[in-house]
Amino acid sequence: MQITRQADYALRAVIFLSRLNGGEKASTSAIAENQKIPPSFLAKIVSQLSLAGLIQTSRGARGGVSLARRPEQISVLDVIEAIDGPVMLNECAVNAASCSFGEACPLQHIWRDTRGELVARLSNATFAHENIQ
Repeated sequence: MQITRQADYALRAVIFLSRLNGGEKASTSAIAENQKIPPSFLAKIVSQLSLAGLIQTSRGARGGVSLARRPEQISVLDVIEAIDGPVMLNECAVNAASCSFGEACPLQHIWRDTRGELVARLSNATFAHENIQ
């Protein structure tokens, strides 16, 4: 599994926003410049994160982008899934019927367990977590 560039940029944008003082807003140009994200790419990312309820956007002189929730309420998994959809290692990890071997597949439990561990780790890593900051 590889995180897409778009998800990586989204994670960087949320890190930037999580470092702001509570309720403070940032312009997309400030986020793009600080996090080295192409501005046109960031516009799409902001839209997706907003639709997922992770960030808020407002227009005007006092507009900008801010987190929709406190940093400790947003996980790395939330951001990745808002951009890339559910974390998948192999389709059989979530849908045993997709494997031609079905339940007899010797690898299915490895994929399922590994996916579960990864999802748990990503969902436990919030933007208030020390090693993300």
